[in-house]
Order: sequence, then C-alpha cells, then structure tokens
Amino acid sequence: MQDRRGGVAVEELRDERLGRVGVTLLLVRDDLVDLELPGNKARKLKYNLVEARGHGFGTLLTFGGAYSNHLRAVAVAGRRHGFRTIGIVRGEEHLPLNPSLAYAAAQGMTLAYLDRETYRRKHTDTVLAELKRAWGECYVIPEGGSNALAVRGCAELPAEIDVEYDVLCCPVGTGGTLAGLAGGLTGDRRALGVAVLKGAGFLVDEVTELQRQTFGTATANWRIDLDHHFGGYAKRTPQLDAFVADFHRRHGLVLDPVYTGKLLAALFDLAEQGAFAPGTRLAAVITGSG
Repeated sequence: MQDRRGGVAVEELRDERLGRVGVTLLLVRDDLVDLELPGNKARKLKYNLVEARGHGFGTLLTFGGAYSNHLRAVAVAGRRHGFRTIGIVRGEEHLPLNPSLAYAAAQGMTLAYLDRETYRRKHTDTVLAELKRAWGECYVIPEGGSNALAVRGCAELPAEIDVEYDVLCCPVGTGGTLAGLAGGLTGDRRALGVAVLKGAGFLVDEVTELQRQTFGTATANWRIDLDHHFGGYAKRTPQLDAFVADFHRRHGLVLDPVYTGKLLAALFDLAEQGAFAPGTRLAAVITGSG
C-alpha cells in the first residue's frame, strides 16, 4: 500500500514477522524522488550547491572511497548545475575503473588519488591548501557530504512524510542524515540510526556536533544502534545476504547491502527482540545507497 498525499512516497510493509510483535513498518521511498540523485544525497547537496554558487565557486571538490556513492552524487549534481567536479579518491588508482568511479567519470568528474596516510589528514589545513594549489579555488564538500548545510537539507524530510509514525529510522555512515532527521522531528517522535560501520561509537559525538553547528544545540530525540554493522563498512555476512535475498523474495525490493540492507535487518531483529512496544509505527528511510 502506497500513500503520497503530496509528500514523499510511503509504503506500508506487510510482513507477518512484524505483525506477530505488533510493529508497523513504513518504507519512506526517498530513493524514488530522483533516480539519478536519490534520497539523502540530493538533500545533503541542496544547500551546499546554493552556498557554492552564492560565493562564486565554479568547482566542487570532495572525497570518497573507491565505491563511494557520494562521489557519484556530486558528479551528477555538478553536471546538472554547471559545476566542474573533482573527486579525491582514497588509495591508489586501479584500472579499469570500477562501476562507481566509472559512472562518476562519465558524468564529467575528474578523479585524483591520495595515499591512505594523506587521506586520513584530508580535513587539515595543510592538505586542503595543497589540494587547492593543485586544483584552483574550489568549494570543498566533506566526505559523505555531511556538514551543517547537509543537515539543514535532511531536516526537511520529516515534514514531507504525511503519515503517522513514531520512530524515523535511517542508516548512518557519517551522521549527517540522522542529525538532520532528528532535528526536523516534531512532538514525541524520535529517530533511530543504524551504524553501518564497525566501532562506530564516535558517531554519537559526530551527530551531536553536526546538530550544534546547524541548530545551535543538540536534540535529545535520537540514538544510534551499533550492533548491526555485519562486520564493518561495505562488509557482508551470510546472515545479511540471506536477509536481503529473503526480503527481495517476500517484498520485491532489492536492498543495498551497504546501507538499507543493514537498516532493515536491524529493524526486524530489534522488533523480534521486543525492542519496540506493541503498536509502534516505524518509518524507515530508503535512502538509495546511503
């Protein structure tokens, strides 16, 4: 069942495993708003592009791993809006390019590479100055796109969901989406993020700081689940693969195992553990690929 009513598409998932514990799961199909620039990627970039244009920048420079969907998104946004794009990739170049980097390059993005030691220092003034000397004046977007402007864009989503829910859920990589969603909630609603990284306790501080930068203070209506990373970022286990395959058979939706697969697997597991009171309505944001 799908409900648009002027907002983002929402589908109620019928699954007897959730029915047995009295939990309703709604899929917020933010991935369908723009198939080329889905979900939180477009929201994170929205106000960054306005800022870049307003300050006269013609080049966007950003960072990502070899399979980064963020690099793809910036490449698409740059092509659409007339920006030159530079993608700084962690590690060494490997040819032929994998599908993610090949797609970014096909959109016009220039790819450059930083060794892993230098990449870890990419946020420092020294490295940024070196990059600007190499590529000229550019608007720098952080890895994953998460900054205060990105949080502001993500904070607009809750108002677009025109159905009743109690908990708004999303995968968490860099924290920007969760920071924004929680900041945009009203009333007693709360947000739950599922970390897709191993050892991701630091994300609590990241989300807190992003909210402070955006809203002036952190909200108290969110938490992060750290126990459903399935081995770490972009890692998979037989358990996760089985869940994703079974979900596809049952519901016809192919989940991205890096982000949305882990999110949905976590919600089913938590529901079956009794983590949600009977009658709870969960809204899971399908972000595309994070």
